[in-house]
Amino acid sequence: MSDQAPAAEAVEQAIRSRRAVRAFLPDPVDPALVRRLLELAAQAPSGTNMQPWKVRVLGPQSRERLESALIEALDDPEFKPEEEYRYYPKTFAEPYLSRRRKVGWDLYGLLGVVKGDREGARRHVAYNLRFFGAPVALMVTIDRSLEIGSWLDLGMFLQNLLIAAQGHGLDSCPQAIFAQFHPVVREVLAIPEEEIVVCGIALGHADWSAPANRLVPEREPVESFTTWLD
Repeated sequence: MSDQAPAAEAVEQAIRSRRAVRAFLPDPVDPALVRRLLELAAQAPSGTNMQPWKVRVLGPQSRERLESALIEALDDPEFKPEEEYRYYPKTFAEPYLSRRRKVGWDLYGLLGVVKGDREGARRHVAYNLRFFGAPVALMVTIDRSLEIGSWLDLGMFLQNLLIAAQGHGLDSCPQAIFAQFHPVVREVLAIPEEEIVVCGIALGHADWSAPANRLVPEREPVESFTTWLD
């Protein structure tokens, strides 16, 4: 039991300390560590061992091309972001609507973005599209032919990746925004139509002096989502 305790504490610390980081230091990350994290993430379970995840690690040139194209699209009044897949419901019910609004306004409050501040909101979106300045940028896709079970498997892969990164001293941010810009992402990164652009992942060391990184979303207590049955 004593041998298990330190390992359990390390895992718990990685889980509890991980949160979405929205500003990174430029300090580089060893590519060998990125490979190691992907190897760890790939230990995630998947139905009949299908392993449906696909990851692209962006090098300097591909990333520069992508970010430039994304900012151009953001500033193009003719470009209309559209969902590659439906992440959120069309109509939010409670308690989800209140939770969503609170974390959104909490973040904007830290950033000094007030209601109606379109330029402030645009700056935040642009920074999001630049992977929040993280030194490592990943793009995650899944085959379009796969069903919801494989998306669950992909989610476990992503969580493995985030927790493994935290355990190795790196911070992270999963970014669904790239799915809204999927035509741009697809063209620049030569992603075939057979794959859905799911999300990006920013990896690196957090800039704790940045206001956005003071956001700590509230978590519901176990009693609010758990039913104990006899």
